[in-house]
Amino acid sequence: MLKNKTILLGVTGGIAAYKAAYLASALVKLHACVEVVMTANATQFIPPLTFEQLTGNRCAVDTFDRNFPHKVEHIALADKTDLVLIAPATANVCAKLAHGIADDMLTTTVLACRGPKLIAPAMNTKMYENQVTQDNLDLLRRYGWEVIAPAEGRLACGALGPGKMPEPELLIQHVLRAVAMPHDLAGKRVLVSAGPTREAIDPVRFLSNHSTGKMGYAVAKMAAFRGAEVVLVSGPTALEPPPLMETVPVVSAQEMFDAVTARQDWADIIVMAAAVADYAPAEVSDDKLKKDGAGLTLPLRRTRDILGWLGEHRRAGQVLCGFSMETRDLVENSRLKLEKKGADLICANNLKQAGAGFGVDTNVLTLISAKGIEELPLLSKEAAANHVLDALLALSR
Repeated sequence: MLKNKTILLGVTGGIAAYKAAYLASALVKLHACVEVVMTANATQFIPPLTFEQLTGNRCAVDTFDRNFPHKVEHIALADKTDLVLIAPATANVCAKLAHGIADDMLTTTVLACRGPKLIAPAMNTKMYENQVTQDNLDLLRRYGWEVIAPAEGRLACGALGPGKMPEPELLIQHVLRAVAMPHDLAGKRVLVSAGPTREAIDPVRFLSNHSTGKMGYAVAKMAAFRGAEVVLVSGPTALEPPPLMETVPVVSAQEMFDAVTARQDWADIIVMAAAVADYAPAEVSDDKLKKDGAGLTLPLRRTRDILGWLGEHRRAGQVLCGFSMETRDLVENSRLKLEKKGADLICANNLKQAGAGFGVDTNVLTLISAKGIEELPLLSKEAAANHVLDALLALSR
């Protein structure tokens, strides 16, 4: 996702510098060109050779190093950089960058860089919470930097609190949002539902389905990468709550109805990818139902129709998307759902088709709208999500 992108990774003198090695490696695996610039203090924690082996590029430390092929190396590096990421960032370097002080290879190079700039402060909790540090971070935000909040926990100095460098996986998500894709959804607010719902029978049992939430999570993630403000309403899944968005956990169909409809007016685009139960037990037992010699009859009631409610209450300019999983008559059933629910787009797939069922990382979607039918090939869920977002963006214009 970072092919043809040059990431300037600035590494400063904190114990978390060792994490930057994994970060550099992970960025390379995403096909980025990674140029590492270290402060002199950072080399006390991890040698430049480590980064050179991981990235295949010479690591810059000294502004006056005569071994570089360019006469003005910090300007040459700045000119080729698509994104700056300082991780870890000490209090000292945060202060320098906030006030335009350029007295080493890292700060002179960054001062000449244009484009997105991310910084991940990592330091002792008291240093981080010091008002001077907070003022410097606010100043960086004013100058267009994205300040990635540190994690909380036990620090190397023994303190407990905020100040840990976020894990590389999280930092990579911020990088991907910044430069991986065009921000054609910037300014849009996207509401996504994902996962199954669970309808309680008694304190032990529930009715549910095989949905893993992967498709809805992919739509939410790709929307965030494309610049949208995203809220994800998720039923119970084994997936980690994705960064870069608000996640609202729910369990039952009624809870999902309440969470989605409460945010309906906020959203410009709504994608109902959740597998919401159509039926729930008419009564929920307070105690575990005990088995006996006879069979069990379980009366059911219809749950609230979330997509239908959204279609009836949509505001002007709002785009509504539903999903339809079928086992037969896919196009006919999905076109009927499009009309009945008042949606703009139905994303249909056939459970019996290889690569399109529950729990896999791929999907085979048929996009159905009033304008026609588009059949997508077998794609990763992320790639399929981008096709869905392309179609919704076209419908919103």
